[in-house]
Amino acid sequence: MTLEFDTRFDPAYGQAVTVASDVQRITARNPSPFTFHGTNSYLVGRETVAVIDPGPDDDQHLGTLLAAIGGRPVSHIFVSHTHRDHSPLAAQLKERTGATVLAEGLHRPARRLRIGEVNPLDASADLGFVPDVALADDSLTHGDGWTIRTVLTPGHTANHAAFALEGTGVLFSADHVMAWATSIVAPPDGAMADYMKSLDRLIERGDHLLLPGHGGPVTTPRSFMRGLKTHRKMRERAILERIRGGDRMIKDMVAAIYRDTDPRLHGAAGLSVLAHLEDLVDRGLVATEGDLAIDGIFTPTH
Repeated sequence: MTLEFDTRFDPAYGQAVTVASDVQRITARNPSPFTFHGTNSYLVGRETVAVIDPGPDDDQHLGTLLAAIGGRPVSHIFVSHTHRDHSPLAAQLKERTGATVLAEGLHRPARRLRIGEVNPLDASADLGFVPDVALADDSLTHGDGWTIRTVLTPGHTANHAAFALEGTGVLFSADHVMAWATSIVAPPDGAMADYMKSLDRLIERGDHLLLPGHGGPVTTPRSFMRGLKTHRKMRERAILERIRGGDRMIKDMVAAIYRDTDPRLHGAAGLSVLAHLEDLVDRGLVATEGDLAIDGIFTPTH
C-alpha cells in the first residue's frame, strides 16, 4: 500500500483553529526537524474545556492557550507522553486554571538500560512530570459535554497514549500517527514491537479523523495507517537486505537506507534502525555478539 505524506500545513501561530466540532488546535512556535511546524495543543469543549497536550514550557504558547480558553473553566489537562515538546507546560497551565493533569504515568524507558548504555534521549524527556491521575487503558474521563477514552499506544515512548473523543470518531493520535512523517521509534525510550502492536490497535478502531501532535489531520486513518505498517515492514526488509549484503554496523545501514534524508535526522534514523534490529534479534532473524547496541556488529542468522 502506497504511503503518501501530507506536508501542507498552516500552523496559524497565535490563533486557535477549529478542526472538529468543539475542538480547536493551537500550534506552538517550536518548529524543528522533529516537531515539523511545532507542537499541536487542542482545546475540547464549549463551556468547560479540556486541554490535550499543553506543549513546551513557553510563555508565548501559554499566552495563546489562555487567550483561546478565554476565561472558561479548564477541568482537565491530558498529556499524551512526556517529551519536552508535549508535557512541560502542564505545570504552569495547572497553576493558572486549577485543572487536573492526566497521563499514563511517569517518563520511563521501554526497557532497562544495558550495562554501560547511556540514554541519548534523556535531554528530550520531561523527567519531572508527575500526573495527578494515572490513566488506565480504555478508561473513560467525563467532562462538560464530552467523554474521552484513553487508548494506550506505547511505541514512540513507553507511556504514550492516544485520546478518543467518544461518539465522534475523532482520535488525538499525538506522535503515534502523523500525516507529515513517520513517528520516531528510538530505543530505549521506544520499542518497535510495541509500536506495531499499537498501530494494529488503532487500525482496528476505525476512527475517521486523527488529530496528531504535529502537522495536519489524518483524514483517511485506516488506509494511511496500513500504509505506515507497510512502510515499516519495507524498512525492516531493507535492513535485512543490507545485513545479508554485508553491512554489519548501523551507521553503514543508515548511510545507504537514509541517503535522501536530512542529515540532521541521521542520528534519529540510527536509533530507528536499532529499534528494528531489537525486534529482528528477538525474532531470531538477526544475531549480534553481546548486548544489542547502537555500535554493535550484526549478522544474518540465515
